[in-house]
Amino acid sequence: MNQNNAAQNLVEKIVQQYALDLPKGHVVRAGDYVSIRPAHILTHDNTGAVIPKFKAIGATKIANPRQPVYALDHNVQDTSETNLAKYAKIEAFAKEMGVDFYPAGRGIGHQIMCEEGYAWPGTMVVASDSHANMYGGLGCLGTPVVRTDAAAIWATGRTWWQVPPVARCELTGKLRGGVTGKDVIITLCGLFNNNEVLNHAVEFVGDGVSSLSIDERLTIANMTTEWGALVGLFPIDETVIDWLRRRIEAVEQRGLAEVPSDADGDGSHPRLNKQHLNELEQSSLKADSSAIYAREITLDLSTVTPHVAGPDNVKTMTSVTEMTIRKLKVHKAYLVSCVNSRAQDIAEAARVVKGHKVADGVEFYIAAASSEVQTVAEAKSNWGTLLEAGALPLPPGCGPCIGLGKGLLGENEVGISATNRNFKGRMGARSAQAYLASPAVVAASAIAGYITGPEEFDTIEVVRSFKEIAPQSGSDKVSVAIVDGFSEKVTGRIVFCHQDNLNTDGIYPGKYTYIDDFTPEQQAGVVMENYDPEFTKLVDKGDIVVGGFTFGSGSSREQAATAFKYRGISMVIAGSFSQTYKRNAINNGFLVIECPELVNELRSIYGTDKLTIVTDLTATIDFAHATITAGDKVYDIAPLGSAAQELVVTDGLENWVKARL
Repeated sequence: MNQNNAAQNLVEKIVQQYALDLPKGHVVRAGDYVSIRPAHILTHDNTGAVIPKFKAIGATKIANPRQPVYALDHNVQDTSETNLAKYAKIEAFAKEMGVDFYPAGRGIGHQIMCEEGYAWPGTMVVASDSHANMYGGLGCLGTPVVRTDAAAIWATGRTWWQVPPVARCELTGKLRGGVTGKDVIITLCGLFNNNEVLNHAVEFVGDGVSSLSIDERLTIANMTTEWGALVGLFPIDETVIDWLRRRIEAVEQRGLAEVPSDADGDGSHPRLNKQHLNELEQSSLKADSSAIYAREITLDLSTVTPHVAGPDNVKTMTSVTEMTIRKLKVHKAYLVSCVNSRAQDIAEAARVVKGHKVADGVEFYIAAASSEVQTVAEAKSNWGTLLEAGALPLPPGCGPCIGLGKGLLGENEVGISATNRNFKGRMGARSAQAYLASPAVVAASAIAGYITGPEEFDTIEVVRSFKEIAPQSGSDKVSVAIVDGFSEKVTGRIVFCHQDNLNTDGIYPGKYTYIDDFTPEQQAGVVMENYDPEFTKLVDKGDIVVGGFTFGSGSSREQAATAFKYRGISMVIAGSFSQTYKRNAINNGFLVIECPELVNELRSIYGTDKLTIVTDLTATIDFAHATITAGDKVYDIAPLGSAAQELVVTDGLENWVKARL
């Protein structure tokens, strides 16, 4: 990449503002490891799991009480003594620390972040939840972090982030009547289903964006998570400004009754106020015209038609027209979750069901994204219309989307849902089948008793394109500053484990995960047990493991990283990593490096017949110049910035935090 080009895309520009301790004159680029101080960090029910992490690192107070937000939303239907006690402890901790707190019943945390102005355009906001991407619908760079990051941010105000490669998704044309934002993201997931945007940030641009409402943008951004992206970011345009202006007017009419304790005392909302909006209008934050992108995607919105995704995954899509012909009986229908339970969604579902009744044998569950959304839906009679049709109300919050509370799918049942995930067993029995669709399709299916839409659409070919852009090169050599105590070069024997999508259960079997007194030596002894039982016998201390692509997919267990560390493996190099695995590894002071060219070269040399191949090659990683030398070839890697180096030197994020308290 030509470092002399100062142009930045929108992701890089926002990160530039929230990165700390950058070298003088450094222009943030995709691939950079940076220390960040996000504007806000959301935790939900998992606040209860972050609190002991926070205390274990020796923290006694929140670095900036205005930064965290706690919103109870996942298990709100559980009124057991145990869950109520958990919720009470979280509320008491929030009060003790002076943190903004939203109780069960107020709504889904992501919706609250938007309604209450935490997800402000042009800022960087994180959440200990994978659907933080949703904030991108408002031009806010939202991205997920793990619980250890949340504890670190509470204690110090900061954590680290590697800026992902950025894909440019140009939307042209305009959606036809009856086609929604949910249809757009289902189409993107279904057509570009070969990891085109895996671990990328996606910037949505083009003349088609202006025709999308904020509700539709939030839906699309939310489900970029299921598409594989870490960010789904829309531009800060007049549609965003108008939405905020209306929000500010609504807040002024409502008053400050529901605003937490950080009001400035002048009668205005601390975030949703005219001064804040004026500052945003004057900032004109947008991508530079010559900004660099890793991939380019185009989609003509006028060629999108209603589709459903599934069953069991979001990357298999079928037109509603075809599903209508199949007449697949449904047992349960859902208008719930953070992706499609806003006012516009509820209004569309009400339009479809008005004058009809839910079919016999079908249970139709509805839950607003927030109490405010439900109030609006009730005032406009949309909520009442759904109830009159036979819909079953649930409290504002999560629920069946994550397999909690009432209305779960039973054995061999079929569900049609306006949620964002349909993994096998997620919404109930593993034998059940869950399909995803727009609120209109869900409502029409609930009335018909089988998957169908409210109207017919001709089958047309979707106009789209995809292009991968070769990295730009320049004459400047990469030079990376090395922090004290970090090794400038590391050399080790290459041990090749070729498998793609090697999940965390293969690396560290689930049966050991919850044995709390399992020692580091025991972890070392079972690493890769489910992948290759011979692995621990073949490797030596100081070896470098080279894996395949999407290394570390699956669960978020940290032991899948620490087990390698305790076995003496110096690092793992792979074609690509699960982002959660990468965060867990670096948060534990264990290096993981992406180098797809090296992986492909090793496959060409050693093949894939054996699970574990102890090669005759050594690799030397030169961190100062961001290269790997293996044999007679040199490969470029992303520079490992000081933020990541410091975590290795201090042996992980928890120790890094302790050193700063």
